[in-house]
Amino acid sequence: MRGALLAVLLLAGCASRPPVPDWQANAHGALQAAVAATLNGETRVAEAEMARARSEIARTGQPALLARAEIVLCAARVASLDLDGCPAYGALAADAAPAEQAYAAFLYGTVLPAQIDLLPAQHRAVAMGGSLGAEPQDPLARLVGTAVLLRQGHAAPADVAAAVQAASGQGWRRPLLAWLGAQLRGAESAGDAEAAQRIRRRIALVD
Repeated sequence: MRGALLAVLLLAGCASRPPVPDWQANAHGALQAAVAATLNGETRVAEAEMARARSEIARTGQPALLARAEIVLCAARVASLDLDGCPAYGALAADAAPAEQAYAAFLYGTVLPAQIDLLPAQHRAVAMGGSLGAEPQDPLARLVGTAVLLRQGHAAPADVAAAVQAASGQGWRRPLLAWLGAQLRGAESAGDAEAAQRIRRRIALVD
């Protein structure tokens, strides 16, 4: 999802012919860096890079573009089980394009039936009350989808385990710790002391 969202964000329609404007290239690079730092748990780096992305996008005077950037970062935070509602996007929501409004509603757990067709294809089943399915997915898309399922109270232990595996495979420290925490709570609730201890050892290694 990260690649897809970033492509939709700033480079769609600009990959050929005229040179890409400086602001666009700079904003794209900064946003990529902000997402990577968010997933790596490098909060100060993420904040600095996102501030740079915002500054570049502000040069266009187009709040819809800035809203699109904020929703990309919001997705990375939701993937890490940071479910605070993405206030930076919220301040721009009125000017966001319908696709971004639909995606934000999906992240918040408030997506409407009329918005589902505007979502990335990999999220439509979850938005309709279904499951992620067993097919391979982009790791970030899987984490986001599982986070939405968890918010809805529909995430099964296998879903959480798959999210742990996705974060671990990418070496994404922040979401890995968050999902290991969710897995630990599940093991403790089930009274599985052996699994809980194993998960704690993994958390200690990452942390």
